Amino acid sequence: MSTRLLPLLIVLMAAVLLALGVPLGVSVARAEQQKVVIDRIDDTARFAALAQFVTEDAPGGSRRTDTDERLETLQTELTSYYEVYGIKAGVFYRNHIPMANAPTTWFLPQTGEVRDSFDEALLSRRSHDPQQVWPWQDGRLVVASPVIRDGDVVAVVVTESPTDSMASRTLRGWLVIVAGEVAAMLLAVGAALRLTGWVLRPVRVLDATTHDIATGRLKSRVAPAGGPPELRRLAGSFNEMADHVEDVLEQQRAFVADASHQLRNPLSALLLRIELLALELPEGNEEIASVQAEGKRLARVLDDLLDLALAEHSQADLQVTDVGALAAERVAAWSPTAGAKGVRLVGDCPPTTGWADPVTLSSALDAVIDNAVKFTPREQTVRVEVASTGDAATVVVTDNGPGLTDEELARVGDRFWRSGRHQNIKGSGLGLSICRALLAAGDGSISFGHHAPHGLEVTVTVPRTPAAQGEPERP
Repeated sequence: MSTRLLPLLIVLMAAVLLALGVPLGVSVARAEQQKVVIDRIDDTARFAALAQFVTEDAPGGSRRTDTDERLETLQTELTSYYEVYGIKAGVFYRNHIPMANAPTTWFLPQTGEVRDSFDEALLSRRSHDPQQVWPWQDGRLVVASPVIRDGDVVAVVVTESPTDSMASRTLRGWLVIVAGEVAAMLLAVGAALRLTGWVLRPVRVLDATTHDIATGRLKSRVAPAGGPPELRRLAGSFNEMADHVEDVLEQQRAFVADASHQLRNPLSALLLRIELLALELPEGNEEIASVQAEGKRLARVLDDLLDLALAEHSQADLQVTDVGALAAERVAAWSPTAGAKGVRLVGDCPPTTGWADPVTLSSALDAVIDNAVKFTPREQTVRVEVASTGDAATVVVTDNGPGLTDEELARVGDRFWRSGRHQNIKGSGLGLSICRALLAAGDGSISFGHHAPHGLEVTVTVPRTPAAQGEPERP
């Protein structure tokens, strides 16, 4: 969930910062250009004041001495201005002839922005603000101001400024904005991490506890983990529900155990009376033999029910166990039974350690091996193989019996379930259920599969290390 929530928060915050940063960057660029334009306006106004009376002539058409001095002063100012700032500047008569210019090779072009600004200034107003020049553009700023004498425009002052320094200042301003945006983004990411951690911590604890309960650790509960009030209330409600479910399961197990225990005594008395009744009937009476067989079968079912209730209720004494030695011991114990039935029981049990309760694992292996020997025909083989696969130790029991279909494999291990083909074979249908319950108490598992060319393959798995190792302790 955090991998979906965190990118969403980061994208939203990045969009907000971008929405703020882009207009700010545009504003910085425009402010820098406006500052340059205002400086050029002031410069052109000063040059226009110098050029205002340069065009005055003396009576008789001759140029007066003071006029020549003003022209010389204007030319000197323009030349110094160009040499110091690198800005082209010139004063041009209405007929486009230069009054003074710097450099002296710079003239009015026939077209372009300079000519447009000159023509606009001839209308007795300053040229319009130039278009925005961005740092990546190779543009120039043109400003033109009219020279007015006696209400008439007699000349125009034009300046053409390079934008290199303005672009450098704009880029520095943008760099500051980017640095601020990056710092803000880092702070936003940190805040998003804290926020998602605070919101999702109760969810993670709830998920871990749910997994523990689903795998059989019914005592697990959700510990207080902070977070929003809604999630804290959810954790409290979950704990109440888990307590209620555990109570119901305990009542169910207690009922099964008590019922099995209480039924055994009347059933034993009933079987004894049947035995006494059989003594009074002719030997070989089929009806009484059938009643005795059903009574003994019911006794076995009650014993298995009691074993199942105890297996589901008991706490496993987990410890480091030599699974290979334990499996070899069970193979040796079942070999006489298999030999009496004409079945070969073969074990390949190298030393392999696992984390299990030796008693419950022995009981589970007994149930699996008993089942394999029971359904294997004479002269066939049952194999018990021990191996380690990374984090788990496995005991694989294979037989050459009739096996199960895919539908039957999906149901094997269910309580009281038996294949329709095996109804005549002794059993209650609880053996593998008891095996699964015993293994689940110690974090183990059992699985079933086909064995080629025919038969059943049962795999008993136990962890090699404690389930809680490397994980945070949970209540």
